[in-house]
Amino acid sequence: MPLEQNPDRPRFDARDKVLGKALFAADRQVPGLLHAMTVPATIAKGDIESIDTEAASRIPGVIRIFTWRDFTDLAETPASRGGGGQKPGYQPMKRPSVRHRGEPVALVVAETLEAAIEGAETVRPYYRPAAFAAWHDQPGAEREPFAVDEEAGDAQAAFDAAAHKIDVRYLHPQQHHNAMEMISTTAAFVDGKIVVMEGTQNAAALKSGLAAVLGVEPDMLEGSSPYLGGGFGQKNGLQVQSALVVKAAMLLKRPVKLVMPRAQLFHTATHRPYSGHRMRIGATPQGKLQAVLYDTEQQNSRYDQYGGAHGEHVSRMYSTPNWRSTNCRIRVDAQPVAHQRAPHEHPSSYATECAYDELAYSLGVDPVAFRLANDALKDPIDGKPYSTRRLADCLRRGAALFDWERRKSEPRSMRTKDGRLVGLGVAAGAYAARTRPSVARLRLRADGTTRIAISGHEMGQGMRSVVAAELINILQIDPARLTIELGETAAAPQSLTAGSWGCSSAAPAVRAVALKMREQLVALVGPQEAEGPAHAVLARARRPFLDVELPQASPGGASAGGGASGGPGGGDPPFSAWSWIAHFAEVHVETTTGRVRVSRVVSVADCGRVMNHRTAASQVRGGVVWGVGAALREIGEVDPRFGRVLNNDLADYIVPVNADIGDIEVELLDQPDTALNISGAKGVGEVAMVGATAAIVNAVYHATGKRIRHLPIRVEDLL
Repeated sequence: MPLEQNPDRPRFDARDKVLGKALFAADRQVPGLLHAMTVPATIAKGDIESIDTEAASRIPGVIRIFTWRDFTDLAETPASRGGGGQKPGYQPMKRPSVRHRGEPVALVVAETLEAAIEGAETVRPYYRPAAFAAWHDQPGAEREPFAVDEEAGDAQAAFDAAAHKIDVRYLHPQQHHNAMEMISTTAAFVDGKIVVMEGTQNAAALKSGLAAVLGVEPDMLEGSSPYLGGGFGQKNGLQVQSALVVKAAMLLKRPVKLVMPRAQLFHTATHRPYSGHRMRIGATPQGKLQAVLYDTEQQNSRYDQYGGAHGEHVSRMYSTPNWRSTNCRIRVDAQPVAHQRAPHEHPSSYATECAYDELAYSLGVDPVAFRLANDALKDPIDGKPYSTRRLADCLRRGAALFDWERRKSEPRSMRTKDGRLVGLGVAAGAYAARTRPSVARLRLRADGTTRIAISGHEMGQGMRSVVAAELINILQIDPARLTIELGETAAAPQSLTAGSWGCSSAAPAVRAVALKMREQLVALVGPQEAEGPAHAVLARARRPFLDVELPQASPGGASAGGGASGGPGGGDPPFSAWSWIAHFAEVHVETTTGRVRVSRVVSVADCGRVMNHRTAASQVRGGVVWGVGAALREIGEVDPRFGRVLNNDLADYIVPVNADIGDIEVELLDQPDTALNISGAKGVGEVAMVGATAAIVNAVYHATGKRIRHLPIRVEDLL
């Protein structure tokens, strides 16, 4: 069946969200619910000498105060991402020690939220502090050796021989998620099982991961996460509180809910770490790349294994015959770091795309022309052909929409009518296009209703709209009578939804099961009678319902049977698959105050076949907004004396608001990539942010003539 071009359709669950029918984890209520609150450590490292719970225990409504003595039987959080995608690390409250500021040291459970909060504030831990290093440049921070992550040719020799060279260093700050939905866990007892309701990108971790930590059979648990209010990697696996809440519910034999306060999230939840980026680039006088040496450092906690794969995507951006990228981790006494939207791709694109901009200016080459001249015809690292590569199309189309030709090449050469400096900048981005094995279970009823359960999670990116699109296209169902189950381990095997593979995994699974359903209808009534709306065909066949379940493999031959609840599976596709994007930014800078306003951004993306234009374009706009925040607003300010994040609320951790955002124009090429999957879809949520910050930073240079090599750019940097 040929691939349909999807028309403009409303978001499938828009009405439910507006009416409050879409319930997020903390919205869900169960009878007899108790409320919990953690007590965060107020030291950065040391031992717990004692915990005074007497006064807190007398507060009306407090049921029990848990300390490390109640959780010694918990296993460590599994270090492997397989079998459910748990985050590597440690299990808190398992021992009388503190490994970072804000680590939970007690858990208060009460009849009401107010009593739980008061109880947590009344608990008095006493500590024996130890020496610590909370920041990468403090004495005691442990720097690991540099390790090569991507390499081709002899980059050092080619750099030494290059006619034109630059050697620059860019710094990217610590950043925090601040999703609208707070992190929460509710453990309830339903039909003899413990149902764990949590906003997670990986309901399988709530089942298999918690089973491993709690020492119970996975069949005792079900994970439930039908909606998330923002994921972006922070909710990839087990959270700090997950096992504590479930264990408390098991001990008390009552359901328990915990909603983590935002201030605590800055110290307990994962975040994007500080990273430093050194770029050494060698080129010909005409601007052809000859060599790149790219060295990065990244702050990590003492115990997590999160790597700094900054070179993976930037090594494939342009045709570079000689490349070497390395990374090192700097271990400190802080909470674990992990994925945050475009986790390595965003900071590395900021550093490399700004460095390429510097190179282009130093050579007197137009930045767009520079990128087009260095376009790659095959993967520069492994030599594989690209499944599709339309970066040049994105650059050319973006330049036309943006009217790049009006740009004057000299910095500080353009102004608005009222005298503000005008800067135009460009940057490009890529993100690996992946799929994961997925299972779809479809039931069609003659009464006109449809129900589908699938491996995947709705994080606000429009997963339900993607699922509905393929069912409408192939089976001609009524979307108003469609029920979609996502993030439910009881409904379908679940796996991690992350890395922009949600759409590219769910869409082919739904397409495959819908085509199989159409085949079943043909078998029932014949090819001519099977045409038209599937429900009418089923009614003509006098069948009350019809079920189809189908696993969909990922490229390379991975089976979906076990992989859907366990991870990616094996296999290596014979092609290199990426989503591509080009960002063009215009900034206006007030000369007296140094205030920067991003007045306009044009973004053109190649994300394969567009499954829903509204949700895909919304993803790109959101990525641009986050790019504005990274360029001009966001930084986690750590006090190295105490290991505390100083700006631990939305009043002081500055994010963009409506007044900060100018016009954002998005265009999607809408060209299927059928090598990747049968739906031709690729991810767009992550690539949307890649390069957005760099385009803004490059525009600031064009406006002011000042190269700012750290983020965020502040007015004092420009005065």
